Amino acid sequence: MKITDFVDDVARSIGFLSRIPVPSRHFIGHDGTLSRAVGAFPAAGLLIALPSAAVFAILLALKADPLLAAFLALGLQTILTGALHEDGLSDTADGIGGGRDRESALAIMRDSRIGSYGAIALILSFAIRGSALAVLGAVLAPTQAGIALIGIAALSRAAMVWHWSLLPSARSDGVAASAGMPEENATSLALFTGALICLVLTGGATSFIEGVVVIAAAGLACWAATQYIDAKIGGHTGDTIGASQQLAEIVSLSILAVLL
Repeated sequence: MKITDFVDDVARSIGFLSRIPVPSRHFIGHDGTLSRAVGAFPAAGLLIALPSAAVFAILLALKADPLLAAFLALGLQTILTGALHEDGLSDTADGIGGGRDRESALAIMRDSRIGSYGAIALILSFAIRGSALAVLGAVLAPTQAGIALIGIAALSRAAMVWHWSLLPSARSDGVAASAGMPEENATSLALFTGALICLVLTGGATSFIEGVVVIAAAGLACWAATQYIDAKIGGHTGDTIGASQQLAEIVSLSILAVLL
């Protein structure tokens, strides 16, 4: 792959995964699919998380309370992504939790209203991630804590690609269906770079073995959730792809906090 192609893939991935403006030149002649671009999801996740990581590190350096710094960083991250992944988590929780069968689950997931399962999932997501980040902020140097946040962001975007590649589309329409299935090479690239970025960027906080444990735990959680979703609705949707990112981030941050 040419460097220019990878740069285009990163830009397209940022455009897909966030509300950050991307120059239109990266989309000239593009057919709208993400089959190849998903290989750049971890790199895009790293760049998307940079502002949040910088805010987190700066607040910690200014002696702000770690929990306050954690939630402000999460708030900025949510604004930058347009709550895309949180929305996926909420819809998936409502559909999988409240759906009587495949059809009702998919119908609930398409409903813009939030239900009990979705609300609880969002509360737990922010609470667990915020608490875990606060541990990082209390134990690590400010720069280390910010860098670790970036590493986890890259890993969680790789989890999205893995979930996406493991299941067929549950619908014939929708964002995930129109974006296409990930190419095998792109999936391998996403998994390799996501794991590598996470290992390198969390290396200052943990040992190599502990870093592998963090990655393995996130992978196991993503795989288990994928199997459960497959049994419930027989495939992925844009919502379940977003939910896989949230789940991987929750688990990896939690395990990293426990190991520290």
